[in-house]
Amino acid sequence: MSQFMSQQLSLGLRQEQRLTPQLIQSMNILQLPLMALEAKVREELERNPALEDGDMDGPVTPDESDKFEQADLEPSPESRELLEGFTRLDQISREYGIDDSDHIFGRPRQAAGERDAKMDAMANTASRPESLNEYLVRQWAFVEIEDERVREAGELIINYIEDDGYLRTPLAEIAEQHVPPFSMDEMEEALSWIQSLEPAGVGARDLKECLLIQLDALAEEEDVELERLLVENHLADIEKNRYPVIAKATGRTIEEIKAAMHNLARLHPHPGRLVGGREVPRVTPDVIVDYADDGDGYTVRLARGNSPRLRISETYRRMLQECRDNKEARDFVRKNLESAGALIDAIAYRRNRLLEVAEEVVKRQRDFLDLGPTGLKVLRMSELAEKLGCDPSTISRTVADKYVQTPRGIFPLRYFFTGGTEASDGEATSWDSVKARVQSIIESEDKKNPLSDEVIAARLQAEGIDVSRRTIAKYRKQLHIPAARQRREF
Repeated sequence: MSQFMSQQLSLGLRQEQRLTPQLIQSMNILQLPLMALEAKVREELERNPALEDGDMDGPVTPDESDKFEQADLEPSPESRELLEGFTRLDQISREYGIDDSDHIFGRPRQAAGERDAKMDAMANTASRPESLNEYLVRQWAFVEIEDERVREAGELIINYIEDDGYLRTPLAEIAEQHVPPFSMDEMEEALSWIQSLEPAGVGARDLKECLLIQLDALAEEEDVELERLLVENHLADIEKNRYPVIAKATGRTIEEIKAAMHNLARLHPHPGRLVGGREVPRVTPDVIVDYADDGDGYTVRLARGNSPRLRISETYRRMLQECRDNKEARDFVRKNLESAGALIDAIAYRRNRLLEVAEEVVKRQRDFLDLGPTGLKVLRMSELAEKLGCDPSTISRTVADKYVQTPRGIFPLRYFFTGGTEASDGEATSWDSVKARVQSIIESEDKKNPLSDEVIAARLQAEGIDVSRRTIAKYRKQLHIPAARQRREF
């Protein structure tokens, strides 16, 4: 038996789909939220000299610039000067390696003394809030400690305190980080000084120590003997809401226990979070839903910024015709014109697609706008994609990181796409609607006899919503609602 390999040429036809750079850019623009879109537009305005910000009846694409190729126009003095300047600049760039992106063509330079918008924005930006570490270091500098070793140990411990105020790294491990290592007596003394700093409870190694430190700070003004007893011996019973067990063990009445629990509720389990504001991402809605003027229905519009007024520079459109004899200049101008036109087209596609999706969402989720979360209907991206004649991935990109402002508040656009179950009457009910109903039932229950998960599931089944006890327990945990035993009020 012989084996051999051979090569041969053959012809064949096949179809394949490839993503062009313009399509890739359009996909990227589609999924940008409003703030990112504005940043992208500013970046392109700085990078592409053929793109301008201004009013225009409609965007001009590079295809329209081909009309100038057929026209017999005499180059204007302004264009001739720009072309000569481009030629000189291109020669300098080749000789000295200057990046063309450092220069912006066709735009006036900033006049002397003119205010810089970017510098003004930086000057008006709020400063970063003081961190917990900085706050403690600043206090530590004023603590009167005679032993320099203890002071150094305290500085080292502060660096290991986490943002919520807890010290979770063992002192022995921290002591070994210094040469020579600190003794445990020095570490303990330094930690006791740190625990006297503000906010009260900082530097604690567990919840019990954190609460006791805060109670020590209150002891100067109030009698917290019972509160200390509860924290030291009955934290597990408190967590399980076993007030009768605590009352029997302490010899106190239920009312006294409830009063002590009221005082404990004033304490903060994470004192470090009281210092400095945590950065919360700014939410800017892309879509705004308002009541219709006639009082019946809702209107949908895009927020400002979704339709930036962009146009192609008139000067560069003329230059495309006038630089026929300069191939390098012509290629440069055409490249920038095509890039500008592609960006304008991508933004127009994003605007139209986002408005279509938002209008359809408002139409499908009318009950949510009228009734609240209990009116949320089942809506899948595949259904909407079929209605709009596109792929579900397009819908996913359209709603990604987008927010909609409604009369009921601001919500992620993706919030309105949800699965669900079918009620006994055949109508689909979303899982978020079921979750809102669970919360409503628990809020209206008798707090002295709270409803179990089985009872809540039975009530929903009586309403025609078939859900299991496990589903109720899952939704209750997602809503941060404790079990029936822990919700009971004595």
